[in-house]
Amino acid sequence: MAKRKSYAVPMDDAQWRAESDARTLIEACKIEKDPKRMAAAKKAAKKMVDEAQEALVAAQNVHDGYDD
Repeated sequence: MAKRKSYAVPMDDAQWRAESDARTLIEACKIEKDPKRMAAAKKAAKKMVDEAQEALVAAQNVHDGYDD
């Protein structure tokens, strides 16, 4: 079997973003239909938010001149 050559086609940022977003939406639909996967994603999202809030408080404390 002969190998086919593939050539990259230049794509502008807007087109790349639209295609990336489409892939993200497809994946989100799959996650929403899988209860275990959705629960895990929600748990991970909560952890990420909590960590971001902790970092924000720490940064504000440093900015205000004291560190707990």
